Amino acid sequence: MTTDQKNIPVDIEDEMRTSYLDYAMSVIIGRALPDVRDGLKPVHRRILYAMHELGLSWNRAYKKSARIVGEVLGKYHPHGDSALYDSITRMVQDFSMRIPLIDGQGNFGSVDGDSPAAMRYTEIRLARISENMLVDLDKETVDFSPNFDGSLTEPIVLPTKIPNLLVNGSSGIAVGMSTNIPPHNIGEVIDALIHIIGEPDSDIDSIMDFIEGPDFPTAGFIYGKEGIMDAYRTGRGIIQIRARCEVEIDEKKDRERIVINELPYQVNKARLIEKIADLVNEGKLEGISDIRDESDRDGMRVVLELKKNQIARVIMNQLYKHTQMQVSFGIIMLALVKNKPKVLNIKALLTLFLEHRREIVTRRTQFELKEAKEKAHILEGLKIAIDNIDAVVQMIRSSASPDEAREKLMTGFELSEIQANAILNMRLQRLTGLERDKIEKDLQDLYQLIRELIAILASNERLMGVIKKELLDIKKAYDQPRLSKIIPHEDEIDYEDMIQEKDVVVVITLRGYAKTTSLDYYRIQKRRGSGVKGVTTVEEDFPEHIFVTTTHHYIFFFTDSGRFYWLKVYDIPEAKRQSKGKPLINLIPIEKDERITAIFTFKEFDEGHYLIMATKKGKVKKSCVSEYQTTRGLCMQGTIGIELESDDRLISVKMTDGKKDVFLGTRKGKAIHFNENEIRSVGRRSQGVKGIILDPDDEVVDMQIVEEGESLLTVTERGYGKLSALSLYRRQKRSGKGLKNIHIKKNKGFVVGVKVASKTDTIMLITSSGNVIWVPVKGIRSLARNTQGVKLVALDDEDKVVGVTCLEERPEESDE
Repeated sequence: MTTDQKNIPVDIEDEMRTSYLDYAMSVIIGRALPDVRDGLKPVHRRILYAMHELGLSWNRAYKKSARIVGEVLGKYHPHGDSALYDSITRMVQDFSMRIPLIDGQGNFGSVDGDSPAAMRYTEIRLARISENMLVDLDKETVDFSPNFDGSLTEPIVLPTKIPNLLVNGSSGIAVGMSTNIPPHNIGEVIDALIHIIGEPDSDIDSIMDFIEGPDFPTAGFIYGKEGIMDAYRTGRGIIQIRARCEVEIDEKKDRERIVINELPYQVNKARLIEKIADLVNEGKLEGISDIRDESDRDGMRVVLELKKNQIARVIMNQLYKHTQMQVSFGIIMLALVKNKPKVLNIKALLTLFLEHRREIVTRRTQFELKEAKEKAHILEGLKIAIDNIDAVVQMIRSSASPDEAREKLMTGFELSEIQANAILNMRLQRLTGLERDKIEKDLQDLYQLIRELIAILASNERLMGVIKKELLDIKKAYDQPRLSKIIPHEDEIDYEDMIQEKDVVVVITLRGYAKTTSLDYYRIQKRRGSGVKGVTTVEEDFPEHIFVTTTHHYIFFFTDSGRFYWLKVYDIPEAKRQSKGKPLINLIPIEKDERITAIFTFKEFDEGHYLIMATKKGKVKKSCVSEYQTTRGLCMQGTIGIELESDDRLISVKMTDGKKDVFLGTRKGKAIHFNENEIRSVGRRSQGVKGIILDPDDEVVDMQIVEEGESLLTVTERGYGKLSALSLYRRQKRSGKGLKNIHIKKNKGFVVGVKVASKTDTIMLITSSGNVIWVPVKGIRSLARNTQGVKLVALDDEDKVVGVTCLEERPEESDE
C-alpha cells in the first residue's frame, strides 16, 4: 500500500442502505417498469430500435431471431440471451399482446405453455404497427443516451403514436413494487384520448364512457365493473375473468357436453385440463365422463363430455369455483414518470401520453421548420443566381480559386456562405427554363410549409389538432372489435351472460320431456300437408305444449295442482327436431302426482303488467306479475300459483297490461268475450272468480287476450279449423254462458285450441303421433262464427291434433 492510499472507515448500515437503494433504482428504472410515455421497458425498447436500425420493417424479409438477439446484446443490452429471446417471443405472441409488435415466423410457444423453438430456428421482423412507434426518430423528437460502453447511442424513449402502455399492458416486479397493467382495446383508448383533447377537464367517469375496461387478447368474460372503476380511479383494483363456454347436445348419446373456447388471460390450457382431470379422478368434480382437447389452428376447443342426465350449468359453476376457468386479475397501474415510479389513474395515464405526443409533435415541427428554412435559404440563393446568371458566371470565371469566387458571390449579392457554396455546386441543368420554374415552385411550397409550421407552434389548438388527426389515422388502420365482454355487476354473474339470445321452439311432451329446438329445423307447408317429424316420442307420449320464445326469457311451469316453477329457457337443453328431449324431473322437482298443464313465458318481471289464469272449470284469476317474483331457488322448488278446487285444473296463463279483453273457448265449441276489468286483481294464493258458465261435460280448453280488430282461429281434434273476426263475438259480462263458436260434429272432433291469428301469421299444429305441420294463416278462409270450418291437415284415422301455436314470424321455407 502506498503512502497516498488510506483506509476510510464507513458505517456498514449506511453502506448497505446506499448500495441497496442504488441497486433498487437500477432495477426499477433499467429493467422492471415501463415508461409511461411509450409503455416499454428498456429491453423491449432496445429490441425495437435495433430491428429498426437493421431495416427489418414489416415489408422486408424476415431475419433469424438469433441475429437480432446478438445485435441487441452486443450493442445495447448486455444481459442474458435467453431472457432477451423471451422478451422477443412475448412481443410476437398474439395471446400475450393485444396487438403484437413483432411479426414472427416459426414456433413462438402456445397457450398450452409450450416453449418456443430455439432462436436459431425462428425468424422475425417488425410488425406493421411498430413503424408508428419508431417514426420520426430521425427528426430530433427524442433524446439519445450513450449505450453501456459509450460507443453508440440509443433513444431514452420512443416517439410512439400508439398509446402502447394501455393497448398492450405491462407486467413486472421491481424491488418492493410491481406493475400489472391489463391490455385494452386500441379504438376505445384513442376515443378517450380524443375526448380529453376536446375536454381537458373531463373526469374519469366520462372517460369510462369510452373505455369500457380491459380487453384481453384471449377474450373471455370480465365480471363486475367495481374493480375496473377502482383501478381507473385509484390505479389499483381487482377484476374477475372467466372462460367462455358453450353447451352442445350429443344426440346419439342423449347427453350434454361443455365446450371451452376462450380462457382467462395468461391461463395455461394444458395445466387447466390437467387440473380438471385431477378433480374428476379425486371425486371432487362428478359428472364428467371424458375430456378432449380438440384445439387447432382455427381456435380453441376443449370438450368436456358429461354423464347422462347431468346438467351442464351445474358442472360449469363447479369448474369456475375450483379451477382457473375463473381467475382474479389484480390491476396495478404503476409506471415511470420522469424516471420515478408512480401509481396512476386512467386519466393520468392518458394525459401523460398526450403530453408526450405534444412534446414529440413540437420537436418534430421545430425540426421540420428548421429544415424547411434551411432549404428555403438555399433556394433563395439559387434564385438570385439564376436571376443574375450572367454576372454570377462572370464572377466565377474571373476568380482564381473557389474561395475567391465564394467571397465575390457573398460580397456582390449579399449571400451567406451556404448559399454561395450551393451556387458553386449548382449543375448547369438548373439553368433550363423548367428547372428555373421548379426552383420557384419549390420555394413557394416551402414558404407555405414554413407558415403552416409556425402556425402549429404558435397555436395550441393547431398543435392538438395534429395529434388528434394522427390518432384518428391510427384508429382507422388498427381498430379491432372488442374481444372481452364485460358484465357490469359482479353480483349479477349468471350463466345467461354466456348464452346467445335467439328464437327457439320449446316442446314439452305429455310424459314430461322438454327440449328447445331452433326454428331452422322446421319448414312451412301448404294447407293439407302431411307434416314433418317434430319429436321422437315413446309409446303413449306426444307433445302437449309447444311455443316460440327466446333463450333469455323466463319460463313458468304451472301444474294441474296450481303450483308453479320457473327456469330460464336456456336451462332447457337444445336438441334436434327428432330428439325426445330431457326429462323435466331433471330440471324442476315436479311431484309424482303433478302434471304440467300451463306454461307461461316472458322477458322480465314488470310492475305494470298482470297474469290472467283460466281453469278447466271456467274460473279466471288476475294477479300482478310482481306477486310471482320470488327467489329463483323457491320457484325451482315450486310454490303456490293459484288455489284450485279438488276437481279443477289450470289450462292457460297470459300476460296483460290491464286494458285488454279476455276470450275463453270451450271443448264443445262455446266461447265468451269480456273485458279484463271484470276480474279484480288478487294475490298469488287466491282462487279467482267465475269466467264462464259451462254446460254439462264441457270444459275450457284455451284462453286468449284479445284486442279490437283481431281474428280468432279455432282448431279441432281432426284437423279442421276456421278463422273468425273478434267483432263477431260481442263483449259480454263475465260469468255468462257465452256464444256458439264453432259447429261441432263427431267426425271433426272437439275443440283443442283457440288462437289469435292474422293473415301474416303461421300456425304450428302438433299431432298425437308427433308430427309438426306449419300452415300459413293466409290460406285459411275467414268464416262466420257458428260454422264447421275447413280441413287444415290430413290425418290418419288414429291420429289427432293435440297442440296449436301461432307464430308472428314465419321460418324460411325449406325443401328438407
